[in-house]
Amino acid sequence: MPDKNTEKKLAALPSVDELLRTSSGSDWLELYPRSLVLLVIRETLNNIRRRMLDGKTDSVDSHVINKTISENLYRLSQPHLRSVINATGVILHTNLGRSPISPAIFKHVAEVSAAYSNLEFNLELGKRGKRYSHITGILREVTGAEDALVVNNNAAAVLLCLTAMAAGKEVIVSRGELIEIGGAFRIPDVMKAGGALLREVGATNKTHLRDYENAISEETALLLKVHPSNYRVVGFTHETSLAELVALSKSRKIPVMYDLGSGSLINLSKYGIPGEPSVRDVVSSDVDLITFSGDKLLGGPQGGIIVGKKKYIQQIQHHPLTRAVRIDKMTLAALEATLMLYRDEETAIKKIPVLAMLTAQTPALRRRANRLARSLRDKLGEKATVSVVKETSQSGGGSLPEQNMETFAVTVRPQKQTVSSLEKKLRLGKPPVVARVKDDAVILDVRTLLDDEFYLLVSALNSAIPEE
Repeated sequence: MPDKNTEKKLAALPSVDELLRTSSGSDWLELYPRSLVLLVIRETLNNIRRRMLDGKTDSVDSHVINKTISENLYRLSQPHLRSVINATGVILHTNLGRSPISPAIFKHVAEVSAAYSNLEFNLELGKRGKRYSHITGILREVTGAEDALVVNNNAAAVLLCLTAMAAGKEVIVSRGELIEIGGAFRIPDVMKAGGALLREVGATNKTHLRDYENAISEETALLLKVHPSNYRVVGFTHETSLAELVALSKSRKIPVMYDLGSGSLINLSKYGIPGEPSVRDVVSSDVDLITFSGDKLLGGPQGGIIVGKKKYIQQIQHHPLTRAVRIDKMTLAALEATLMLYRDEETAIKKIPVLAMLTAQTPALRRRANRLARSLRDKLGEKATVSVVKETSQSGGGSLPEQNMETFAVTVRPQKQTVSSLEKKLRLGKPPVVARVKDDAVILDVRTLLDDEFYLLVSALNSAIPEE
């Protein structure tokens, strides 16, 4: 039981009605829904009572109570999912939503999303149409494939293909390609969920063509090759080539599927990024089915893209699971608009943020870093030491695991504050800024900063670093 002194303090706390009758209460009711105001007031008062009973606080004046309620109301009225500034240098940062969408497509997405659309209506014939008709033409054009289908992510694409093509049958895959992707989802688990029977062949470091040949039986429905998007096996290794698998699939009349993972639509080697096959090159190898992501190296919205031979795409499209993993009109609009940029490679490089970041050259990055540093020095003055340093960026998102790209970054060392405190304040700021900490400094990699974020970043740092 609380002592008399505590009881007196508890009794002095205002009631919900008393707070509503104040000028602050009138402001809250004008700005926010009544139900939210009541919820926050009650929770705030309950928290204060608990702290008083636990001896963690003495008395609380009305100013503190009103301020706490106002802050909580503002916090709860803001959307939880919001944009952040990515200063980490990780381009496809899975935790930060992977690829940013090109501003060039916003207008189209907004028009389609804000009104009715011809999502499943054929305007020419005046009758019901198919939602995938909006995307298959452009996908055929930019990949060279016979047909295409899009679902909500690449894991769903792989699951759908395995379910439609190999449920109750065997799928042969190299032990060295039984990868685990983000969220601890593993290829064997995806196979099991799809009803396919895993037939492992070869060893972790070496798998030969004869391993596949010896494993084929009457129960074999599919040969599966998986691109090691997020790792590499090096040293004493051997990998059966895609060309060898395609030749085997044709001789034994068993389709071959390639889970390409990241799915680049252009040849990145000409921009100094080797080792990633383009989707068009894989299609030209005569693989039957290819799956890849829409929000990785392609630089579009989240989606699982399936391209390949028409007869297999149609078989997959008619499977009941297709409806469960289909994409919505906003994803369709964003993906279509992104793919249309690929009709001209120079335009794609310039207007798709992921490609612009991947192909950015060090002289341009140095200029951007110097520009940011000048702005920060002008704004922060003596509050922090600002420098430009060489750093390395990463592709991220399970793609290009061996590619550490030279970049330039700005380091910020506050004078009256710890670096960890600054990093936290930036992360909790408006807008949130996610950065790295290294060598007792906050590191801001300019490779992943969008042009219109420079001013916001400078303002965020100025707010996060105290005057004294």
